[in-house]
Amino acid sequence: MECQQNKNMQKCSCSYPGCARKGICCECLEYHRSKRQLPGCFFPKEAEATWDRTYEYFAELVKDKKI
Repeated sequence: MECQQNKNMQKCSCSYPGCARKGICCECLEYHRSKRQLPGCFFPKEAEATWDRTYEYFAELVKDKKI
């Protein structure tokens, strides 16, 4: 499957400067999964900006109905 990085960039909400995986969803998912995290695109803009991508933070946002 060919990567559609240019198309993915239109929806990529990652705010981490210099991210080498920006728009390369399969690499982003693999990277964050290996660290027990979710990619930034799973989070609302304000939450993504904290750079806390942990499962626990995501669960807290769900519990607080922020997602």
